This record gives sequence, structure tokens and C-alpha cells, in this order.
Amino acid sequence: MDLIVFSLETLGSTALDVLPIALFLFLFQWFVIGGRMPDGRKIVAGFVLVIAGLGCFLIGLEQALFPLGRLMAEQLTAPEFIGTVGSAIEEIRWTNYFWVYAFAFCIGFATTLAEPSLLAVALKARDVSGGAIRPWGLRVAVALGVAIGVALGCFRIVTGTPLHYYIMAGYVVVIVQTFIAPKIIIPLAYDSGGVTTSTVTVPLVTALGLGLAESVPGRSPLLDGFGLVAFASLFPIMCVLAYAQLSAYRDRRKTTETENDTLPAAAAASGGQTEED
Repeated sequence: MDLIVFSLETLGSTALDVLPIALFLFLFQWFVIGGRMPDGRKIVAGFVLVIAGLGCFLIGLEQALFPLGRLMAEQLTAPEFIGTVGSAIEEIRWTNYFWVYAFAFCIGFATTLAEPSLLAVALKARDVSGGAIRPWGLRVAVALGVAIGVALGCFRIVTGTPLHYYIMAGYVVVIVQTFIAPKIIIPLAYDSGGVTTSTVTVPLVTALGLGLAESVPGRSPLLDGFGLVAFASLFPIMCVLAYAQLSAYRDRRKTTETENDTLPAAAAASGGQTEED
């Protein structure tokens, strides 16, 4: 019964959130562009499906993803699991939370690969580049960036170190990479940091951070629990730029090897032609 009431309330609030967007579009069509909205029935049906989809998604977040993230954080940081039963706060070390970092890495990688927005961007990048940018390679690079960022963010929560140190150092690396990376990949790399903070990754990562901050002794959920999304946005940029740099280096090396193999053959052919003359 509680689930039914919660579902109805969520669907109602979702409809109220979507209603201003629909009103703006229809009013803009009527009073600015002029005339009725083409295929109005289909558009209204689409809005109904959007409300239903968003409502179901929000219900799933509250009933499954958020509790799952908190539960995993609590279980992985339980004193019985990490072997710190009876230990003082001062005796708890960051090395005791190895499985937290491993879980954060795996969940960051898996959720990013499942992001529909990342898949859409990767496919568009392939089409625009004429196949030069491979969707699978881009998705793996972004997923690795999110995985590393979330794992490092969990390390920050456990140690209690300031967030801004990591963010400032990360953007220094990104700025340096921007000057030396291939120019064609830079806009896509910056967009890759945004598409990762979407429907699948953010709920689990946020729940993991809050659950971890609540479970680690001496940490505040408000001060330490947030910030994982910032890591999930920053490190994909670094990984995509690094992926482009490695690809460019591999292409240059392959070109150099091909030229080195071609020169002796050309020299031999030239020498043979001289002897015949």
C-alpha cells in the first residue's frame, strides 16, 4: 500500500515538473511561430510516456538504487568485515577499505558502460568522424575514467582529505593535456565528462558516497559524502584525452615503422635498376 501511494505521489510530482516544459513549447508554437503544433496528438502521447518513464525511474531510484548503494557501503565498511572490531577511530587506516575501492571501481565502470547518453554520444561521434572514433573505445575510456574517479573519491572520503585539492590537481592535468592532445578530440573529451553524470551513474555513486560517509567513523555525510559526482565528471576527460594521445602516438609509430620498412626496399630497387643501366 505504501508503495502504491509513493508511486502515485511520484507520478503526480513528475507531471507537475514536466507540465511547464509542455506549456512553454505549445505556447511558443501558438504565439511566436504561429499555427497549431504539427502531430499534436503524437506529441501529447509522447509527453504522457515521458511522465510515466520518469516517474517509474524515480520510483526505481528510491526503492532500489539508493538503498542498494547505501547497503553495499554499510556492508563493506562494517567492522566485522574489515576486521576492525574494537579498534579506535585513530587506529582505522585507509588500507582497511580495500574492498570499498574495488567495489567503487567496478560499479563506476559498469554503470558508465550502461549509460544510454554515453552510447548516444559515442555513436554520433562515430558518424561525424566517419568511423575514425570507435564507439567501444570511447565508452571504455570514459568508463575507466569514471571508475578511477569514483575509487579515488572513496579514498578521499575514507581519509577525510579536502575535496578541492583533488579537483584542482585534476584540472591542472586536464589543462596540460588540452595543449598536447589532438585538437579533434578535445571537445568530445570535455563532453564525455558531462554525459557520465546521467541517469544510471549518479544515483548509485551518490548513494555510495553518502553511505560510505555515514559508515566510516569520524566522517560527515554533508561534508564528506558528496563530491563523487565531481570525480566522475573530471576523470573521464583525462582518460579520453589520454586515449587520444595514445592513439595518436600509436599511429605515428606505425607510420614510422612503415616508412622504415619501405626505404630499404626502395633503395634496393633503385640499386638494381642502376646496375641494369
